[in-house]
Amino acid sequence: QVQLVESGGGLVQPGGSLRLSCAASGRAVSNYAMGWFRQALGKEREFVAGISRITGDTSYADSVKGRFTISRDNAKNTMYLQMNSLQPEDTAVYRCAASFFGGGRRGSEYGYWGQGTQVTVSS
Repeated sequence: QVQLVESGGGLVQPGGSLRLSCAASGRAVSNYAMGWFRQALGKEREFVAGISRITGDTSYADSVKGRFTISRDNAKNTMYLQMNSLQPEDTAVYRCAASFFGGGRRGSEYGYWGQGTQVTVSS
């Protein structure tokens, strides 16, 4: 059982940066595969980035590869998503998720979710 709370969303101009945080409590994030997902208005939820349990291997959606970086600080029990070169197409509600059993690119593989934080990229 782990509880997740996202923070760091907001309004930024195109080309700007944000760092999202996902603070975990109840359990250590090191015990879970972690991921970031996003959902824009009128769109389906999509995988953004993931980090594996133990090894910390990372994966990214093609649309964010090279711009976003997922990381985990086990000492702070927090996962991060550094987002650079943000574009209007990145506008969405971003949610962090945890999977005790591995996790991947499908939302159904994750059993624990944060409430979400809004990211808006606009001039």
